[in-house]
Parts: sequence; structure tokens; C-alpha cells
Amino acid sequence: MEDLEKFARSKTASVVMPIAATILLFVLWELLVLLFKIPPYNLPAPSAIIVATFTQSKALIENTGQTLFTTLAGFILAIVAGIVLGFLIGYSRIAYVVLYPLLVGFNTVPKVALVPLFALWFGIGTVPAILTAFLLAFFPIAVNVALGLDTVEPEMKDVMRSLGASQIEIFQKVGFPHTLPYVFASLKVAISLAFVGAVISETVASNKGLGYLIVTASSNFDVPLGFAGLMVLAVMGTVLYGLFAAAEKYLIYWAR
Repeated sequence: MEDLEKFARSKTASVVMPIAATILLFVLWELLVLLFKIPPYNLPAPSAIIVATFTQSKALIENTGQTLFTTLAGFILAIVAGIVLGFLIGYSRIAYVVLYPLLVGFNTVPKVALVPLFALWFGIGTVPAILTAFLLAFFPIAVNVALGLDTVEPEMKDVMRSLGASQIEIFQKVGFPHTLPYVFASLKVAISLAFVGAVISETVASNKGLGYLIVTASSNFDVPLGFAGLMVLAVMGTVLYGLFAAAEKYLIYWAR
């Protein structure tokens, strides 16, 4: 048992164990479909999904590129706007009192309800998907940045002021480094939400993208293709999450 716990803490385990768990999940899935004779239009077996992935690879690649573009575009906009607003709320009490309630209230609005309006204003396609991805990813970034600045110890600020540091220097030496762990934590959450936002918009107001592909495949009873689109989304989300986790590990190693 101790050896297993030791292995679980190793770098090798962080790669091997998730892969093994995924393979086991797919094996059990395949066996259950065969055992209960579930038809493909209800729940396709992993083998059928793999076949659909290769036979419909052209459609998957084209729609994957569209979803990746809209997701990253909305995510980048969310990073810029979220960090700026987060710093403003975290450093200004007036901005916190005025803007934070508005931010919370706007976040409670279901974003799927805004997609038809975006389609009315900007037409179906890319722009509504980018805006929906932006809106879903924006809130956690802004809140975490504001929280990071708000939790800086007042004693540290007082020491910097006693040494003659300006407000900008206090931010550079204390506020910004203290906030970085919160920023990366929010980015890992926000990238997943950006994918959700883009796909939501593509299912409602688009004629391309993985969301559109999944809806079209389902309406044509091509459920294996729909699941193939879901698998591609899962892989892309996991890869981007892993990239931010790796960047966090190497850029702010001192915070661990």
C-alpha cells in the first residue's frame, strides 16, 4: 500500500494512471454495450466512435478548427478584459462597490439566453460563438484577480510604503506576484468554460463548428459521429488545461 502511495506521487503516475483509467473506462463501456446489446443510435460503442472518427475525419477537422478558433478568440478577450477589470476592482474600493454587484448580476444571466440576441445582432456563425465563449470565461478571471489583490497582506504594503515605494512599485513587487497563482487558477477554469460557451452558441446559432456537427449528427441519427465530436472536445479541453497547468508549474514554481 505504501509503495502504491509513493508511486501515486511520482511524475510517472500522473501520466500513466489517467491513461490507464481512460482505457479501463472505454473497455467497460464496450463490454456493456455488447452485453446489453445497446443499439448505436442510443449509445455507440467506443469502437464505433473510433470508426466514425476516421471515416468522418474531414468534417471533424474542419469543424474542430472553427471551434478552436472561436474558443481561443473569446478566451483571449476574456483574459484581457478579466485581468483589467480584476485589477481595477481589487485596487479601488469605489470600483468594487460599483462594479462587483453588476458583475455578479450579469454572471447569473444564462448565457444560452443571450445567443439568440447575438445571432440577431451579428448574424449566425463566428461572432456569437466568440462572444459566448468570452462571457463564460470572463467572470472567473476577473473575480480571481480581484481576490488575489484583495488578499495581499496590509503589512506588506505598509512596509513598502515606509521604504518609499510608490503605488506602482507596490503592485510590481507585491501585488502582481501575489496575484499570479490566482490568475493561473482562473485560466484553467476559464478555458473549459470558453469551450462550453463556444459549443453552446454553435448548437443554437451557427452553421459550422463541433456544436453544429453534434446537433446535425444527432438529428441524422449518426450518434457515433456526435460522440466523436464530444471526444474531440474533451481532448482539446484536456490539452489546453494541461498547457496552463504546465505553464503555472514552471512560471510560478515559487508559489508551491
